[in-house]
Amino acid sequence: MSELAITVLQFGLLLLLWILILSIIAAQGRDMMVSKRSRTRPPRNNDAPSTAGDGEGTPATVHHSGQMPRPRPKRLVISEGPLVGTEIELGSIPIMLGRAQECTVVLDDDYSSGKHARLFPQGSRWFLEDLGSTNGTWLGDEQLTRATTVEPGDRIRIGKTVLELRT
Repeated sequence: MSELAITVLQFGLLLLLWILILSIIAAQGRDMMVSKRSRTRPPRNNDAPSTAGDGEGTPATVHHSGQMPRPRPKRLVISEGPLVGTEIELGSIPIMLGRAQECTVVLDDDYSSGKHARLFPQGSRWFLEDLGSTNGTWLGDEQLTRATTVEPGDRIRIGKTVLELRT
């Protein structure tokens, strides 16, 4: 092999190494953005919550946006697919979804991967991430490309199985 070919091969490997390093840095940056967005902003002095009574002496907290806060989901319900009707109580630990027996929710679905997706709490919110599945994880009509916030009532689709967070 000529010296020129060896030099070109070395530069090619060096370029490949830098591409891998930059992709790792980009992935960590995306993860940091998800973490940053999940933190709640502390209210400013002029954003102090107001109260509106329900007529029975119980004040209802209204946030600075003027909307009632969303209730925290308490259960994961399978609304379509082979396990329809199954309910899982949500706690503080992540929920693994897939065909593998060690998953929290074992999906009897040919279109799901062994470890397909992970649903995890962060602060007062729940996030969903695809774990490199073959057929993808869908939140509503969009395929997940990164960890995304899941609100109560959002439809999570993995193959033929549809799941929802409910209060």
